[in-house]
Amino acid sequence: MARPNRNANAALRGRPHARIGAVLAVGALVLGICGALGDLASAAAPGAPTGCGVRVTAPSTVTLTPTIAGRRRTVIVHVPQGYAEATKVPLVLNLPGSGETALQQELLTDMNATADADHFIVAYPQALIAEGTGYDWNIPGVPLIGGRPVPAGAANDVAFLTDLPAYLEARYCIDPARVYATGISGGGRMASQLACDASKIYAAVAPVAGLRRPTPCPTSRPVPVIAFHGTADPVDPYDGHGQPYWTYSVPQAEAYWASQDGCTTKPTLSHPDPTVTLTAYGDCHAGAVVELYAINGEGHEWPGGPKLPAALTALLGPQTTAISANATMWAFFNAHPLP
Repeated sequence: MARPNRNANAALRGRPHARIGAVLAVGALVLGICGALGDLASAAAPGAPTGCGVRVTAPSTVTLTPTIAGRRRTVIVHVPQGYAEATKVPLVLNLPGSGETALQQELLTDMNATADADHFIVAYPQALIAEGTGYDWNIPGVPLIGGRPVPAGAANDVAFLTDLPAYLEARYCIDPARVYATGISGGGRMASQLACDASKIYAAVAPVAGLRRPTPCPTSRPVPVIAFHGTADPVDPYDGHGQPYWTYSVPQAEAYWASQDGCTTKPTLSHPDPTVTLTAYGDCHAGAVVELYAINGEGHEWPGGPKLPAALTALLGPQTTAISANATMWAFFNAHPLP
């Protein structure tokens, strides 16, 4: 496996995610989506809850501003093509990284297209702790960038993300047995946290460039986990030894989850692409599976996502198309509903 780029590491010391968020905002212009951003930002939230059986426009992308767990929040929701009000569909929560916004995560991952093709609703919740041009998640017991403490009185994001699916289920025809969480970087670490603290709600999780096994981890059941990580990631290094929140390696995080899920001690290795190594733990309790896709030479990006501006890859490291995180995680999610 390639080692993280030490020069890139040096360039990213301090508050890298604030700079990344700023470049992502510029990247939106580069991608030629200015008009779409304005339309999305001005989208009105729906009125009364709908749920199953009530007409909802599809496809559509709206910005909701609910008050959940005592705080007003921002959530972008995409309803896929072919949505029918009487047919329950899965829900995927896609969490932005540190210093990023819900809108930037929507652009970075292009998951709306996957939702349209595979018929699920995707929601992009936004954190609340200000970080540069974006926001950070309040992950229990974990410091922010540079080891900074979470501000006093910060929103309880575990409570928010635990309650959000029910809020969305009251408005859209969602199958509560098929609710999933993914996210990149800080969003991936938050998805890892949800596997511990909200395993009765989230059937499976898919951290991208952010797999951790929180301690304590009071999950009520074995949780299927699929993760993606570039070996040349300069922000959250594959081999660990990064920010104060990023100590142990990504393979160690996977091994911790395999132990958590009661999997066999010896994983299997395969290569779905010459530059991709899949490490998979099977024979886990209750049919759970723990999988890690290591992408050789990939930086701190969403595998298979839209092509990023050079200004951004200069910070995040090389971008590859060796594997589609969207397609791969959706196949995994589809195979693992709540028991």
